[in-house]
Amino acid sequence: MKIKNSKNVTRLLTWILFGIALLAHGPLSAEERNDAIASCLKAWGANPFGKNPRYKTLGTSVKVFGIGQNPTDTERTNSPSLVLVEPAVNVMGGTTMELLNPNGWYCFRSNVNVMGSLSIKADCKAHLASASDGTTVLGASSGGKSVTVMGSTQVELVNCQ
Repeated sequence: MKIKNSKNVTRLLTWILFGIALLAHGPLSAEERNDAIASCLKAWGANPFGKNPRYKTLGTSVKVFGIGQNPTDTERTNSPSLVLVEPAVNVMGGTTMELLNPNGWYCFRSNVNVMGSLSIKADCKAHLASASDGTTVLGASSGGKSVTVMGSTQVELVNCQ
């Protein structure tokens, strides 16, 4: 059996392996997490967190062919809450990430989206920033802060009044 367009297949497999390698990196060191948080705080400029902020982490999610879990933060806090969002890896499927805390300040470490769609639903009052720049190949990314290959990444604001 001969595979047509073997260059494209090779590229696709390379991006899939890149996404898996991102996850295989293992747990981040405190310094790496602090660097990501520092990048987001710098991107926001004025923020209520000070020099050594406390934050929670929304764990890594993996979805392949539509199988896996959608990352969700539904906690509603009375004061600003800083959240480090670990990578969402989506391969050939659809992932919906829900960030619904109106007092949430969400810091994205990175997202990897290969031949699929990543939809981020964020509360209208939430703050979003990315700790890294992004890359889009043959796709669309509304934020430009993730790796998207032959897919799309979109941000939808919800609970706006």
